[in-house]
Amino acid sequence: MLYRDLREWLAKVEEAGELKTLPGVDWNLEMGAIAELYPAYAVLFDSIKDYPAGYRVLVGLLNSLKRSALTSHLPLDTDRNSFISAWRERLRNLRPLSPVEVGSGPVLENVKSGKEINLLDFPVPKWHELDGGRYIGTADVVITKDPDEGWINLGTYRVMVHDRDALALYISPGKHGRIHREKYFAAKKPCPVAITFGQDPLLFLLASKQMPFGESEYDYAGGVRGEPYEVIRGEITGLPIPAHAEIAVEGEILPDEKVSEGPFGEWTGYYASGEQKEAVVRIKRLLYRDNPIITGFPPFRQPAGADTCNSLVRAAAIWNTLEQAGVPDIRGVACYQAYFFTVVAIHQRYPGHARQAGILASNCDNAGYMNRYAVVVDDDIDVADFNDVLWAMCTRVDPARSIEITERGWSGPLDPIIPKAEKGLNSRAIIDACRPFEWMKDFPPVSGASKELKDKVKKKYRFLTD
Repeated sequence: MLYRDLREWLAKVEEAGELKTLPGVDWNLEMGAIAELYPAYAVLFDSIKDYPAGYRVLVGLLNSLKRSALTSHLPLDTDRNSFISAWRERLRNLRPLSPVEVGSGPVLENVKSGKEINLLDFPVPKWHELDGGRYIGTADVVITKDPDEGWINLGTYRVMVHDRDALALYISPGKHGRIHREKYFAAKKPCPVAITFGQDPLLFLLASKQMPFGESEYDYAGGVRGEPYEVIRGEITGLPIPAHAEIAVEGEILPDEKVSEGPFGEWTGYYASGEQKEAVVRIKRLLYRDNPIITGFPPFRQPAGADTCNSLVRAAAIWNTLEQAGVPDIRGVACYQAYFFTVVAIHQRYPGHARQAGILASNCDNAGYMNRYAVVVDDDIDVADFNDVLWAMCTRVDPARSIEITERGWSGPLDPIIPKAEKGLNSRAIIDACRPFEWMKDFPPVSGASKELKDKVKKKYRFLTD
């Protein structure tokens, strides 16, 4: 295990030269702008305007391959292909480790209840200019329990501070935490909930990933790091709370009390979901460490490339799912613009192979939510190089023959192109950007130096790039 909690993780990041500490930044918009402009570093804000030193906010957790490898308990020099291979192996064969309950932990250094609770004692950011309020939950972990089956779910959902002890929690349709909440509400009961706003980045990574229904992210995260998580039993909810969390709350989601939530700038690059009424989360207990750290992952329009940590783990999961469905000779998977754009490289073996891969990639687990395009390319295309993918689309696609449109896919209110009356369903394009199988041997050969020649020349004339 490379680290135990967020603070040990931060020390490793600083040691690797990827941490910047900024004092005196304004919680109102400045932190969000810095996070958008400078994603290469993890940035720790301290001495934030209007707040005492030691009450901190951290952004940029997973925006580099090195920090993604550290979070995943992999060597810091892990490259892209090795990272995906490691996660593919974990997704297939990991041995889960359930959390262990302990009697105390750092999160209990400060405990408040009733009128002592004031969530705005923490430097909660307003991330985007048109946000409807201050959002404490962007890299959070929302903990709920299935009332029928008893399993624990960890999810990452956006959380807006509404008052000193009241939160608005937005969960997209179909997400596991929302299903739990709907079950409680159907029984006319409040939904118990615990939320952490600073924790091991691995818990955040897995809480933001679509795990199989009924499986707990706690168990999986324990298996990844090779040691079970220590949790304390919440006095109000009975839910397991990470003992090393920075900030945690316990409370109830009330079925009959609603407040305004949103708008909020989302990963789509839009305020698509607007403002709506959401059930209130009434906080009954607040726990936090001395000198607490809020972890933030404010969403913006997705950066160039396919190498964010979430995209790499999603690519590994999609690759495994395609193989399990019987699609052979997959040579690469990449995810661009979060869920919107999936690319699969194959070595074509039979007629229809490319179309088969595309249809499955557009709707399989970890790709089905809000997918817009599934593109299949030949294995001479580097899926991690979008210019290479675009070249294949421009030269190997006949729009009339190579593109299929499917209807009624799983979408949600965050989708900016779907009219409000139709939210929840979308269409998607399956693009066969492979050489046509039936005359593949007669397709014009690719010009330019071969990979072998390029490697030879690079080695011989290395001084040109020194």
